[in-house]
Amino acid sequence: MTIGDRSVSSDRFIGCLLISSPQGRSGKTTVAIGLCDLFKRKGLSIQPFKKGPDYIDPSWLTAAAGRTCRNLDLFLIPKDRLLSAFGQACQGVHLAIIEGAMGLYDGIESVDHGTTAEIARLLSAPVVLVVNASRMTGSIAAMISGYQHFQEDIHIGGVILNHVSGLRHESKLRNAVEKYCKIPVVGSIPRDSGLHIPERHLGLIPSPESNEAESYVERIGRRLEGYLDVDHILRIARLAKTDAKTYPAPFDHEIERARVAVIRDRAFHFYYPENLEALTRAGAELSFVNSLRDRLPYPIDGLYIGGGFPEFFLKELEENHGLRQDIAGAIEDDLPTYAECAGLMYLCRRICWEGRSYEMVGTIPAEVQLSQRPQGHGYVVAEVVEENPLFPVGLTVRGHEFHHSSLFQFKGLNLAYSIKRGHGMDGKGDGVTYKNLFASYTHLHALGTPEWARYFMSLVSKKKKD
Repeated sequence: MTIGDRSVSSDRFIGCLLISSPQGRSGKTTVAIGLCDLFKRKGLSIQPFKKGPDYIDPSWLTAAAGRTCRNLDLFLIPKDRLLSAFGQACQGVHLAIIEGAMGLYDGIESVDHGTTAEIARLLSAPVVLVVNASRMTGSIAAMISGYQHFQEDIHIGGVILNHVSGLRHESKLRNAVEKYCKIPVVGSIPRDSGLHIPERHLGLIPSPESNEAESYVERIGRRLEGYLDVDHILRIARLAKTDAKTYPAPFDHEIERARVAVIRDRAFHFYYPENLEALTRAGAELSFVNSLRDRLPYPIDGLYIGGGFPEFFLKELEENHGLRQDIAGAIEDDLPTYAECAGLMYLCRRICWEGRSYEMVGTIPAEVQLSQRPQGHGYVVAEVVEENPLFPVGLTVRGHEFHHSSLFQFKGLNLAYSIKRGHGMDGKGDGVTYKNLFASYTHLHALGTPEWARYFMSLVSKKKKD
C-alpha cells in the first residue's frame, strides 16, 4: 500500500504520534479521531491510546480506529508495566496514535510528573500540537517557541491550527510558526468546521450511547482530510524512536475456569480492556449481559458491574424488574460481585434525579442523589483498612473517580477503604462490602492493581468449590 509517494509495509510498525495542545478544549480529540479514521481508510492499522484515566474519549478513538483504545497513565500504572502494555498493544499494527490530556505540560502536581510530555518522553514519540488560534496571529510563534524550549527533550514535530477565521488569518499564523519556530504547519481547521460531537457534563457523549457514532467519525475524518497534510503527519510519526517490539507481554497465572457475568451496554460501558483481559487470564469466561433487557444468566460464578451513565437510562433500568431481582438474590446467595461507580449506584435502593426517584437493585441500603456539580473527580489513593471479601488489609491501591452522585439515607455501611487522596463516598472512606460484594466509587486499572483480578477470581473459585 502507499501513502502519498511512500510505500508502507503491510506488517511493520512504522511510527508513533502524540496529539497534544497548549491547553484543554483546543481540538485534540477531534484531530485524533480524524487521523485514526483517515489512516485506517488509507489502509493502515492504527492502535489508539489515550493519556490519563478516561473512558469517554477512548470510546471514540476505538470507533475511529476499529481497534480498542488503551490508556497510558503513569500515576495508575508503573512505568515497566506501561511499556510492556504499550508494546503488546502495538504488535501487528502500523501506527500508534496517542491523544494527550489537558495541556502538554499539565501534570498532577508539577510540570515534571503526570504530564502528557512525560508520556512523549518515555515513548520517544514526536508531538503534533493542536493550537486554538482564535484571536491570535504572530503571538503564536512566541507561544509555540516556549513549548519547544521548555523541555528540550520533547520533540514537537508539527502544528495544527484550529479555529482559523480565514485564508488571511491562516497565512499570518503559518508564516509566524514556520519562520520563527522552524517547524511545519501540517493542518489548518476553520473556525466553523462543523466538527462537533454532542457533549454533556463529563465531556463527549460516549460512543456506545450514540446511534450515530460511525457517521460522526466518518464525517470528522472526511472533513479533516481537506484540512490536514496527512502525508506530512505520517512523516512526523516515522521520526518516533519508539520500538514497540522490545517490551515483553504481561503474564498472569491462570487458575480454574469460572463463568463471570459482565453488565455491559449503553448504561454500563466503562471497562478498561486490560481489566477484562486480566480476568480472562485469571480464569474467567466472560458472559456479557444487557441491563436494559436481559436476565442474569444461569449458572454464573461471579458478577462484574462497571461504570457508565445509568442516569440516562433510569426508566429502562427500573423496568427490568427481572434482572434487578436476579442480582439481588444472587448477592444474597453470596455471589462474588465487584462494582465500580455506576455499578455501586445501581446496587443501591434507588437513584434520585431531576425530581424523580427510580428503584434499583436494593442490595446496598442507601439512596443515590445526582447533582450538577462533580462530587468526586480525579485520582484516588486508598488503603484497605477493614476486613472484606476481596483485598487484604494493608494493601494500598491507586485509582480514579468521576461521579456527580452521592449516597444519602444510609446507616451502618461497611467501608473497606480509607481515602488518602480523593473523595470516595464522603472524603474519608469508600468500598462498600456486604457478604461477597465489593462496590466502590473508585475505578481500578488492572495494570496498576494487578492483585484485583487474581483476588476476585480466587474469591470466585473458593465460592464455586463451597
